Amino acid sequence: MARKVKRLYRASEKNSMIGGVCAGIAEYFDADPTLVRLAWVVLTIISLGVGVLGYLIMWIIMPRK
Repeated sequence: MARKVKRLYRASEKNSMIGGVCAGIAEYFDADPTLVRLAWVVLTIISLGVGVLGYLIMWIIMPRK
């Protein structure tokens, strides 16, 4: 029996705010995109801006759905 593999994609244009990375992560984990965005901002502030670099890298690497 074939098992469906979950894939991580950037979100569609209707759900994305900047690049669709946080909305894509929210879709993957079946969570609210606003909470993922909020967590990303908090972690970026705590990590002194490293989250911005991570976001840019994921924006480049993650394929569009």
